[in-house]
Parts: sequence; C-alpha cells; structure tokens
Amino acid sequence: MTPAASSPSLWVVGDVHGVPSKLRTLLRGAGLIGEDSGWTGGAAHLVFLGDYLDRGPDGAGVVRLVRALEAQAPLAGGRVTALLGNHEVMLLGAQRFAPGRRDPHGLREYWLENGGQPGDLRQLTEDDLAWLAARPALARAGRWLLLHADSTLYLELGGSVEAVNAAVRRRLQGDDPYVWARFASDFAARYAFAEPGGEAAVEALLGTFGGRRLAHGHTPVPLLGGGGGWPPGPGEPLTYRGGRCVALDSAMAYRPEAGFLARLGPRGVEEVVSLGQAGQRALHSGA
Repeated sequence: MTPAASSPSLWVVGDVHGVPSKLRTLLRGAGLIGEDSGWTGGAAHLVFLGDYLDRGPDGAGVVRLVRALEAQAPLAGGRVTALLGNHEVMLLGAQRFAPGRRDPHGLREYWLENGGQPGDLRQLTEDDLAWLAARPALARAGRWLLLHADSTLYLELGGSVEAVNAAVRRRLQGDDPYVWARFASDFAARYAFAEPGGEAAVEALLGTFGGRRLAHGHTPVPLLGGGGGWPPGPGEPLTYRGGRCVALDSAMAYRPEAGFLARLGPRGVEEVVSLGQAGQRALHSGA
C-alpha cells in the first residue's frame, strides 16, 4: 500500500498594507518566491488574510504581486488564496461613490481617514478592482478556518463558508451607500476573540464554518498581546484561546522592523519567517 501523501505546507500572511518590499523579503525567506519574485513554492498553499493596501506607499504593487502569484502557483501544483479585508471594502466604496456620486455616509472620507492612499486608486486598473471585489471573506484549509477580522460579523452573514462569501459578493455589487457604509463599519470591529466571551465566539465560528483552529489578521499582534502598547522587536504570531486562535497581523506598515509570515499545521504555528530576524526561519512547536 502506498503511504498517503502529506498535506501541502500552509503559509499564511496577515495585513500587508502597501509594503510590497517587505512582502517579497518574507516570501523569499520562506522559499515561496525567487529573486525575480516568481513562484518557487511548489505545492505549497499560501493564504493572504486581506488588507493589501492603504497606509503604506504601494498598495497597488501588493495587489499586482498577489495576483501574479495566484496565477503562477497552480502551474507548479501550488495554490494562493487571497481573502477580503476591510480596507479593500473601504477602497472599493470610495471608488464606487467617488466625487460627483451620492455619498451621504462619507465613504470616501472614511477611507481617507483610515489610511486611504489616493495613489492606489489612480494605479489600480479595472481588472484589479474587479479582482478585489471578488475576494472571498472566508476560506477553509484542512483544519484551519481563515478569515480577516477577529469579529463575529461572519456569523451574521450566513451559516456556511459559501453562504458568507455569496452574501459579501452581493454587498459589493450593490449601489446603496447605506449598505456599503454599514458593511464597512461592521467589518472594522475587532477584539471579539480576546475580550470576555471570546472563547465562545471562537467556538461559534468553528462550529458554524468548520475547522479545529482559526487564523485571523486585522488587529495587530502588539495590540492583542502587548496590553495595548507596542513592544520592541518584530513580534510573532499570537496563539491564544487555548491554541484555537492565531493572530497574524504583524503591523507591517507601522514599524520598519515589523513583519512576519507563518507556516500553520495540525499543532498550530509550526514555523515563522520574521523580517526582524532578516528573514531567519524559526521553528515553533505549536500549541
């Protein structure tokens, strides 16, 4: 009998926020891309948790890199999954309700106040915008449930991964500024898994959408694990709620040395590539 093939490596990246140079360094450190930024990850599965743009100087560059890898990975037996983040919703709302269109809820101002970069809108093509609007909100990879926000919003949108993704697509295809504003505001909520009652929230998501553990971005790890402060150093993923929950927003756009990506497995976080360690790979036993 031939032994079963091992599952492909699962690498996960949190919020990149417009810093493609850091992203390339991390992906090279993990062996997922080469010097030409082309896919070298073989059969690996690479997941982005959303928030590709805003705050940093080149969100369009991040989008183009992710899209290129999404196209290249299957040619080598690999896969790239790129989720929707709340900053994509803000940018798409700002684009849809541009000056001259009815915007009673101030969607463009909301985007600008939260790190929106007008240069990104100028550089993104219609194809780029359509790609952003088609991003799924939830994904499953083996035992992992993957999502952008540490929020229970997803439970209000549907009872399965497919239903949630369909509900989000409907919102992003509509022209009602109230629906857009409400969704953007609700998607910005955070801390649902860390605050009192958070264990029940984690269990509710896993029980509804499947998986043994969940991985999210959205809230920078220093804010979850540093008592609201910003500790020195690049940090690393935060595993909490008894190992059922892993936070992966490395605050990449906020500090020069910040940035990491992680390989997740059945035991939790199994490997970390940190920008602060100059791409050094560190093994973790998981939880």
